[in-house]
Amino acid sequence: MKRVLLVLTVFLATLFQGVGAGVILIHEPDFWIVEPPIWPRPPIMPPRPMPPPRPVWAPLEIAFVQATVKVKDQVAVTLIEQEFYNPNARQLEGTFLFPVPKGAHLDKFTMVVNGKQTEAELMSTDKARKIYEDIVRKLRDPALLEYDGQDLFKVRIFPIEPNSKKRITLKYTQVLKPDAGLVTYVFPMSTEKYSARPLNTVSVKVDLETKRPLKSIYSPSHKVEIKRNGENRATVGFEATNVKPDTDFQLVFAQDAGDLGVNLMTYKTGAEDGFFLLLATPAVESAKNTVIPKDIVFVLDTSGSMAGNKLNQAKKALAFCVENLQDQDRFEILRFSTEVEPLFNQLTEARPEARKQAQTFIASLKPIGGTAIDDALQKAFATRPAIGNRPYIIIFLTDGRPTIGVTEEDLILKNLDKNNHGNSRIFCFGIGTDVNTHLLDKITEATKAFSQYVLPEEDLEVKLSSFYTRIKEPALANTKLTVTSDIRITKLYPAPLPDLFKGDQLLVVGRYTGNGHSAAIIEGDVNGEPRKYTFDVQFAADTAEHDFIPRLWATRRVGYLLDEIRLHGENQELKEEITELARKYGIVTPYTAYLIVEDEQRRDVAQSARSLPAIEQNQQALAEGGRVYDSFRREREGDRAVAGARSYNMLKSALSAADGIRGGGAEVMRAAPMASAPRPSGGGQGAMVTETVTYETAARDYAQQARYLQGHTFYQNGEIWMDAEIQKLQHAARVKLTFGSPEYFTLLRQHPQVKDWLALGSRVHFVLAGKVYEVEE
Repeated sequence: MKRVLLVLTVFLATLFQGVGAGVILIHEPDFWIVEPPIWPRPPIMPPRPMPPPRPVWAPLEIAFVQATVKVKDQVAVTLIEQEFYNPNARQLEGTFLFPVPKGAHLDKFTMVVNGKQTEAELMSTDKARKIYEDIVRKLRDPALLEYDGQDLFKVRIFPIEPNSKKRITLKYTQVLKPDAGLVTYVFPMSTEKYSARPLNTVSVKVDLETKRPLKSIYSPSHKVEIKRNGENRATVGFEATNVKPDTDFQLVFAQDAGDLGVNLMTYKTGAEDGFFLLLATPAVESAKNTVIPKDIVFVLDTSGSMAGNKLNQAKKALAFCVENLQDQDRFEILRFSTEVEPLFNQLTEARPEARKQAQTFIASLKPIGGTAIDDALQKAFATRPAIGNRPYIIIFLTDGRPTIGVTEEDLILKNLDKNNHGNSRIFCFGIGTDVNTHLLDKITEATKAFSQYVLPEEDLEVKLSSFYTRIKEPALANTKLTVTSDIRITKLYPAPLPDLFKGDQLLVVGRYTGNGHSAAIIEGDVNGEPRKYTFDVQFAADTAEHDFIPRLWATRRVGYLLDEIRLHGENQELKEEITELARKYGIVTPYTAYLIVEDEQRRDVAQSARSLPAIEQNQQALAEGGRVYDSFRREREGDRAVAGARSYNMLKSALSAADGIRGGGAEVMRAAPMASAPRPSGGGQGAMVTETVTYETAARDYAQQARYLQGHTFYQNGEIWMDAEIQKLQHAARVKLTFGSPEYFTLLRQHPQVKDWLALGSRVHFVLAGKVYEVEE
């Protein structure tokens, strides 16, 4: 069989659900790279027979991928630059394949071969499908099936010079189609299956320009930076180094001329309740022209434990906040240690002279004494005027536990409830790890706010100033979401809905029953005056368009359920729901991995159908996982308590499931104890090797073995990618397919949605229409 090597280069933006990428097929070279002998010839003995030379194939490497995209209304122009490197000592010959969305127009293709520009040939979808199927048969590798259904540009490349770089530039134009007011742009970055090494740099920059004001801008796939430039322009950026991306970059945006923009996306298949995601975004210009005055009290811990860098950073951060107050705002600063010391002893308008006085006060602060948390909170509540409807915000900074006055957690919370008559918001910043996370989180829970924890190595000034910039202009308080018609929405996250601030974006996920047109109503208060915004939306009866929504909803719900256990105690119902959601949606963290294994052992699930069989083979690692879960559940203070709080917050506030799961798991392992565990094989087939690694590395490896694709989660069980749904269908009819057979490709043509599942490998078991399909070599 002719030998072929495959390397993927990432660089195509596609139309809505389209997927595309450039592929170089290296034709069989007529050379061998001979490795040195594994033993030298003894100088005084007759030469030993040498083993035959081993062929060593060095696939091409991708140095960087850079995409610059300009979207004007619904027309997207994408410019991609990328660079290949041939690490071999001999020139190669290959074919460059470039899948494109139907209707896209190639404006420019630049590849210099032998000093000459090359030209690409456009092939129809049917011809492209035949090429892909032929490649899959030859390579015994189905990875290219994910591009099925695309047109194709094709160009021969010869020579690819030895030990040299080959740069490719490509530019094309496409029209993006709107759906329910939303426009989606996709840039494929799924290189993990192909790239010989991690990419040095991957960057995507999207410049948006629209005739009507831009409202919602959201990436469900990556953590992006969004910079708005007026009502109609924005720049969205993503950059990563030394990575093997495995998730396509997606960007969703919408236009709307009102004060509040609302957009709805839904996902519903089968008989179960649907999933929805709602985006609500205030207008940018109205944020500039309509300033809502607020009252804000800064409460700063200056006890002895704050000495040094903690207090220095806190003072700088507080100085930034004061300097950025609006003249119409009123503020107070409370310093507390053994006692509470106010600056003004009342709320004071933030005029220049008052801000100057505050800066002098901040500069004079010294660390001394204990930590009177209850007294500080009561004084902050007492500062609020009895009359008035302004938003009342308390920013509370502390590095310790209550040591003076009332120290009992329950009594402090009881006093808080008694004194909080005006819906005050208390945002807590825990500094360091010697804080009572249960107390701070319950304070924010009771006041519909949130906590942040700043580690010793992190910069409090950056964290607080970034937070204050976000919340400095309130837009809507006491936010509520309702819908009309026969639609019923449940299990909304975040819960309860937070206040909406100008320049911010509210992202709500939840479940729904019913379908059809409805009105989404967002209500709240502006300076005590009720406001109501009504929007026409549609809840779909059957759609798999936005398949990321169920996993995002499940990620947030798992975070809330874990936090419920941490703050209010464990019960079996919560534990079972967390386990089921984690397994079904591939939410694999050090907590949930242990719960999944424990549950499947208890239910005596067949070994061939288990989700994480590798981790349970090492009893030490499994026992350590149980201790990690138990310690993070019980401990209120210290490294693990802070790590647990930060981990759950990342899950609860996730903008994308992948980032939330990855970040939540990393927080756990930062403070978790170490234990030995077997590492899964790096060859992609799940085989085990004898090497042992820390529990941290093992947990990360096992998490990477889960793939959520088209509404199903697959786990690598030995050499098989196993659909998690199979556990529920042990007695279902089984259909066996031979990889690469005519029946195999017929199934793909009849059910295009399985292409991503088949692309996982040559041995895949999955559920389709109530049957279990078993693809085997």
